[in-house]
Amino acid sequence: MNYNFSKDIKSIRELLNLSQSEFANQLGVDRITISRSELGKTEPSPKLLESVYAYSFNKKIKINKLKEMFWRDDLGKNSKLLFHGAKGEIIGNIDVHHGRNNNDFGQGFYTGESYEQAISFVSGFNNSSVYYLSFDDKDLKCKRYEVDQEWMMTIAYYRGTLDEYKNHPKIQALVKESRDCDYIIAPIADNRMFQIINSFIAGELTDEQCKHCLAATNLGMQYIFISEMAASQVKIVERCYISANEREYYKNIRLEETKLGDDKVKLAKRQYRGQGRYIDEILE
Repeated sequence: MNYNFSKDIKSIRELLNLSQSEFANQLGVDRITISRSELGKTEPSPKLLESVYAYSFNKKIKINKLKEMFWRDDLGKNSKLLFHGAKGEIIGNIDVHHGRNNNDFGQGFYTGESYEQAISFVSGFNNSSVYYLSFDDKDLKCKRYEVDQEWMMTIAYYRGTLDEYKNHPKIQALVKESRDCDYIIAPIADNRMFQIINSFIAGELTDEQCKHCLAATNLGMQYIFISEMAASQVKIVERCYISANEREYYKNIRLEETKLGDDKVKLAKRQYRGQGRYIDEILE
């Protein structure tokens, strides 16, 4: 799917209250370039894409956030708006078999609940973009997780740190439960959070300490589509271009949130020391 550039460039220009000529002068291009772009008569060059969206973001016009608001307004009664941060472009249909086996819940198509959430995970990639998706959950089976022992141990299994216990009946039951559904709703676990889970698996933290440390680094919820039936009910509605200055903006926000989360983790480790059980006690 291409970017909705013709609509975006016209919206940006009108929000800035500029004529086509004035906008062209600001961008250093010919007026005819703006005119043909707004009419959708030409495909924008990478340089023009970056110029328009970067200029817009510098002028405090967050066109992608505005589009998120409109998509939410237009959602059907049973539909949800979800977001997928992509390092490049999605080619073809959504594929639940694409991706690594050692993601949080193994193979599947991963999405989040907000634009900021999606962009934060791909802000370090130059050609990244964010996809907006509508999802209808009719007749689908959902497995929902919270920040608890079940969630921590399931993620540890899929990320490959529970090999010592992988044949334990409790672990096998967790794995079966995680696949007996069409899609999963669960807290997001980034690499920083996984390091905390890994400390629990290594016997350095109790389950209670780990749970509170992870709760301190809340990143929101993710939707993981496991079955082909679930994937068929996910529709891409928009692909959003991310300019370099917008990527940098959200990267800095995430760095600030990371620092705050790290401080909360330190306090949680001390506050809940001695509470809960260690991994070998749980799987004895």
